[in-house]
Amino acid sequence: MTKIDLGVLFNTDRLSGPAFIDHAKRVEATGMGSMWLAELFGREPFAAASAVLAATSKLRVGTAIANIYARDAVAAAAASATLAEMSGDRFELGLGVSNRGLNERRGHQWTAPAPRMANYLAEIRRTELAIGDHSYPIHIAAHGPKMLAVAAEGADGVFTYLMNPEHTATTRRSLAPGTTLSPMMMCLLCPDPVEARRLARKAIGYYTGLDYYHRAWRTLGFDDDDFANGGSDRLIDSVVAWGPIETIRARISAHGDAGATRLVVIPLNPAGGGQPDWSLLEQLGAQS
Repeated sequence: MTKIDLGVLFNTDRLSGPAFIDHAKRVEATGMGSMWLAELFGREPFAAASAVLAATSKLRVGTAIANIYARDAVAAAAASATLAEMSGDRFELGLGVSNRGLNERRGHQWTAPAPRMANYLAEIRRTELAIGDHSYPIHIAAHGPKMLAVAAEGADGVFTYLMNPEHTATTRRSLAPGTTLSPMMMCLLCPDPVEARRLARKAIGYYTGLDYYHRAWRTLGFDDDDFANGGSDRLIDSVVAWGPIETIRARISAHGDAGATRLVVIPLNPAGGGQPDWSLLEQLGAQS
């Protein structure tokens, strides 16, 4: 089985401030290599990353993803360089375009994603700061060929989301040598197929209604029937790793065999609530 780096992505907006810091410390204690912070409708991700970096000593911390509509490229470059400087270069910048509906509700004018991202990356690269040059890799969320071409030209790495090892292999072939590839995969420590699929269907239900996920999934052989009613069993089993720990490890390894550099685990909790499945993370982290 291929061994690859592991990271964690979990919605922590429901946690109190002290509980959020405890969460970060516990992620570090599991042995997982990195923690990723989403930009939703809760904490500002760069501010949250600052708190996590200050509370940990080895954990790499990144945004996954920071919305490029939310701040200009100079602000993103300044925030990233500051966090890298203050943490011994443990910060990583993850960027994405979110989606048209969410950005228009924020008052932004939607434009073609790939050119906008290319311009944003170019502006970050040419930004000169008075604090000097501090190293931080830049990753972008990309599924389709246009955004992957932008990544190959101007980014250090790529995130994919809710994709299978076949997609990872195809994506790897499209990237320049040395570009990191980090699939994000929901993982569920639940051996009961009926319950596991019920929980997984609930977790991915929002995405089964989005056309740009449909486009990516169609390239993998899925069709309209797979997107109905929260996702077919075939789709669920392809994009969510569920079962005993050995099965989840094998699914992670399959992405590594397909060319992934790092697998970002989204630890669904079979018990529900606002906490990740710590048992899953501890078992995975022990062998990372």
